[in-house]
Parts: sequence; structure tokens; C-alpha cells
Amino acid sequence: MTVQDSGKVALVTGASRGIGYGVAEALVARGDRVAITGRGEEALKEAVERLGADRVIAIPGKAHDEAHQAEAVGRTMEAFGRVDFLVNNAGTNPVFGPMAEMDLNVARKVFEINVISALGFAQQTWRAWQKENGGAIVNIASVAGVSPSPFIGAYGMSKAAMINLTLQLAHEFAPVVRVNAIAPAVVKTKFAQALYEGRETEAAAAYPLGRLGVPEDIGGAAAFLTSAQSDWVTGQTLVVDGGIFLNAGVG
Repeated sequence: MTVQDSGKVALVTGASRGIGYGVAEALVARGDRVAITGRGEEALKEAVERLGADRVIAIPGKAHDEAHQAEAVGRTMEAFGRVDFLVNNAGTNPVFGPMAEMDLNVARKVFEINVISALGFAQQTWRAWQKENGGAIVNIASVAGVSPSPFIGAYGMSKAAMINLTLQLAHEFAPVVRVNAIAPAVVKTKFAQALYEGRETEAAAAYPLGRLGVPEDIGGAAAFLTSAQSDWVTGQTLVVDGGIFLNAGVG
């Protein structure tokens, strides 16, 4: 089936696999042209082949590198002439352990990649296209940013900052650009593998909907938040968690 071109263009960071790939896949399926970024050139090449080289380009680089941010937006503009949507998905979680023993340099790295890079990409897309032409930004946060996150505290702190960044940008970029966040619970990706590997059935049993998330779940949410159906939605964090927060009730 041929997909009709939507005339819109998206830039999705950290999209060679996992949630970022799921988002890119959803946007391509509705007719967007998409630029994807990531650290691994080979993984990006494979992603482009699966998504369709006629609609997708890849820009390899490190998300927290300002030169890469500028290059990614510049090459998107060069290839497609616009950048309507930005999905900030690139992130890291290199440490697992108690906050009291955390190496502060590791915590700084987490914030640099998970938060500062998202701000950098938002600044670049704002200047290049969105300020004059409008659009939408979606930041991929986490339920770890809205609740205690044992042993992944730096990651949770960074995602809380990402949610606040969403509020700040939504206020500043209105009315021309809408800015929202998605806060997933555990999604079955290589990134989150340590949270469920070898115990998926047990982990899924805690979710009222009976399963862990998959990248397509987040792709659908991102497609909604970058669509006309969400034109009156900004500054919000959409929790996509399979109902896990329902378990916080009393009784």
C-alpha cells in the first residue's frame, strides 16, 4: 500500500532502534519524511533500509555534541526543506546503584546527554524552521521522572528535568510550537533489557494490562502528539505505562 506524503518532516534522535525507531516507523507510516540520528553508523544504515531510503535519512553522531545537533538540523533542512517535528529520544543510563555512592561525573554525563542535548536540538529546530513556521516537539521522558526510581536515580532525575524542560519550552514557544512529553514505563528495548531480562513474565504481571510496553506503543503516542488531533495540547506529559501507576492506590 502506497502511503500518501503528509508534506511534514520530523527529526527523531536516538532512532536506530528501540523507542526512537518505533517513533520513526509510526511517522513514516503516516506519510512523514524523517531524519534519524544515533551513534552507530551501521545501525542507522540498517534502520534506513527498513524504514525506506526514499523517505528517511540518517545523521550519525553523539546527541550531546553541539556540532552534531547543528549538522542534524542542517542536513534535515537541506534534504527536506523543513523540520516540523522534533522528537528528543536520545538518552543514556550508564549507572545502576544507590544515589549515595554515585560518581558525580557519571551523573553529569547523564544530564548532559538526556537533558542538555534535548534543549540543544530544540534550540536548533526553533531557529531553523519552527519559530517562523510552527510545529511540535515531543520529549521522551519516563515514569522514572515522576516517581522514585530505585537504583536508576540519576536517570530518574534527568527525566524529571526533561519534564520540566517540556513545561519551560511549551510556555516559551507558544503559540507557534507545541511541546509535550511522553513518560513510558518499561518498554521492551535493548536499553531497558536489564529491567526485565530473564524475568519478563514476572515483570509483566505487575502491569494491569498484562504486558510490558513495546516501541510501537510510544510511536503511536508520538504520532498523536505531532498530529492535528492534538492541536490544543501543549505542556503535557502523557504517561504510557500499561496501568502500572494504578498499583499505587490504597487497598
